[in-house]
Amino acid sequence: MCGIAGVFGTDLAPQLVYLQIYSLQHRGQESVGISSWDGKDLRTVKKGGRVLEAISREDLESLKGFSAIAHVRYSTSGDSGHVNAQPLERETPLGPTAVVHNGNIVNFLPLREELSKKGINFHYSSDTELFLALLEEEKVFLPEGLNLHPKDKEILPKIFYVLNRLKGAFSFLMIVGDKLIAGRDPLGFRPLCMGRKRDAILFASESCAFDIVEAQFWREVRPGEVIVVDESGIRSYFPFQSERHAKCIFELVYFARPDSYIFGDWVYTVRKKFGIELAKEDDVQADVVIPVPDSGVVPALGYAQERGIPFEMGLIRNHYVGRSFIEPTQELRNLRVLMKLSPNRSVLKGKKIVVIDDSLVRGTTSKRIVNMLRRAGAKEIHMRIASPPVVGPCYYGIDTPTREELIANRMTLEEIAEFIGVDSLKYLSLEGLRRAVKESGNFCDACFSNNYPIPVDTGALKRNRP
Repeated sequence: MCGIAGVFGTDLAPQLVYLQIYSLQHRGQESVGISSWDGKDLRTVKKGGRVLEAISREDLESLKGFSAIAHVRYSTSGDSGHVNAQPLERETPLGPTAVVHNGNIVNFLPLREELSKKGINFHYSSDTELFLALLEEEKVFLPEGLNLHPKDKEILPKIFYVLNRLKGAFSFLMIVGDKLIAGRDPLGFRPLCMGRKRDAILFASESCAFDIVEAQFWREVRPGEVIVVDESGIRSYFPFQSERHAKCIFELVYFARPDSYIFGDWVYTVRKKFGIELAKEDDVQADVVIPVPDSGVVPALGYAQERGIPFEMGLIRNHYVGRSFIEPTQELRNLRVLMKLSPNRSVLKGKKIVVIDDSLVRGTTSKRIVNMLRRAGAKEIHMRIASPPVVGPCYYGIDTPTREELIANRMTLEEIAEFIGVDSLKYLSLEGLRRAVKESGNFCDACFSNNYPIPVDTGALKRNRP
């Protein structure tokens, strides 16, 4: 995952996107970057690390302009680290251009090879660079019957051509001269929201990025929509449409903040429904329900309320440690599990406990948590997962392991329970997951169902892995 944010129409644009991207820090911790445009110069600051530590006061003071975009990254395509930090920028036929992108372009490698043969240079290993490289072809695409505003006739057909060549998941923001352009792929895999703060227009991966700057959530950018914002106003186009959508259900399971509104619903509401549906499918007897913080808290509340079992905080999180899932290596993930969670013995000792977690991917984190709970004196441990077994890797922007690494592909339910050391294990059913969301047919749940909405050349993707 990555987090993106944009602001147009205020001299405070760089400062506002800085705050917005800070509120999206949970979506990526490898690098952070901001680009601003003042009508004359495109300025960019990009660094490795997290927002507060990486971007200095001097950096922010160097970013002038009424338009700005920002990005926090964790890699799914291209090398990790700050070498591929976004925004990416270059001089294009449209002038100075900067772009940020959340998602994964599944035809990245063949497109890169095609463009390289034409003499178009690539400076990064990130698929985001395609947004800039394809502009150098100076080709156009304009769907029949789509009428453009006079101010958009020179630029948008070239942008549409770029988007038409891309396959996969992409929510993006671009600074193209005096315009800020936003858009989502036709299936709408990744979220992108739109907000207002007085005369300024804002964009962000999640609505929580508007709260931090006291802006109003306006609406979501729709799948297949391209929005242009400039001094003349806001213009919306639909050059690409699809009969169905494929919104990523794992955003609701794990990635998005619970206080965000995405995909037509509040994340908190949906996660609580996951817990309620899980409770309806379960009859285990226990003394307390405890969550694995933080993403297990809300489904655990729903589960406890539905079952009538007391909810307690049996694990206490150290919030000065980042999210273990998005660390780049398994060794670091293992160390951070031990750093960030501590058992609450006053809740656990001598108790039969139900432990609620959002997902179970590799099983190594759950194994360490269960060992911790055993040492703290838990009498029985019943692990309940508020999502189905993860059986397929994600090719659309989430860095899940290979199919061979996924524990649900290697072990039976009983073998997984034995491996992580619990008395029993149960997952939310796929039907239960779908009952908890609105318009379940418009979600991508390929990681749980193996039903991939866009065909993927997995061999090409593997060759491109960092």
